Amino acid sequence: MSSRALSTDPVTAARLLLGATLTSGGGTTGEVTARIVEVEAYGGPPDGPWPDPASHSHRGRSTRNAVMFGSAGRLYTYRSHGIHICANISCGPGGTAAAVLLRAAVIERGIGVARQRRGALVAEPALARGPGNLCSALAITMDHNGVDVFDAASPVRVRLADSPADPICGPRVGVSVAADRPWRFWLAGHPEVSAYRRSPRAPLPGVSD
Repeated sequence: MSSRALSTDPVTAARLLLGATLTSGGGTTGEVTARIVEVEAYGGPPDGPWPDPASHSHRGRSTRNAVMFGSAGRLYTYRSHGIHICANISCGPGGTAAAVLLRAAVIERGIGVARQRRGALVAEPALARGPGNLCSALAITMDHNGVDVFDAASPVRVRLADSPADPICGPRVGVSVAADRPWRFWLAGHPEVSAYRRSPRAPLPGVSD
């Protein structure tokens, strides 16, 4: 499969990315390969097909979120709270904002390299648990913003699974708006999946969409 598979709505794209293989690095930097086991879907502005007030693109295109408005299959990276790098993969047709946040992965190759990056005392299931830890383990940085993850020469590459996953869905983690929208997807039986934490700024469960 190629980026064309992700030229679809964010929920479908999120389901396609579950179970996909994510590889970064190589050469002197060390290569790490992981299987994606948790993702979150994000839509776009109010006038788009998938309005989403929790999305970075909700208020329109900016320098920061421009990748979300581009073609599918591009890496969109940003700093969370100015500290942790988080990685998304753009989806939907070009010009329509949407992306899928990579929340957790199982390290399959390069565990030693990932451990050097994350610390010797970090338990193996926690190496890439959570968006910031995932990027740390795979050495994904702001310099990777905009790369084509389906290009074999890219420093960050994705290979979609041959068959679709059968995920569990639930509300997204930590968002204060659209907090009940069941746009987080994960694979059962993986300790790498992060715990659900509702934002204290979110409405009571059942009040938000």
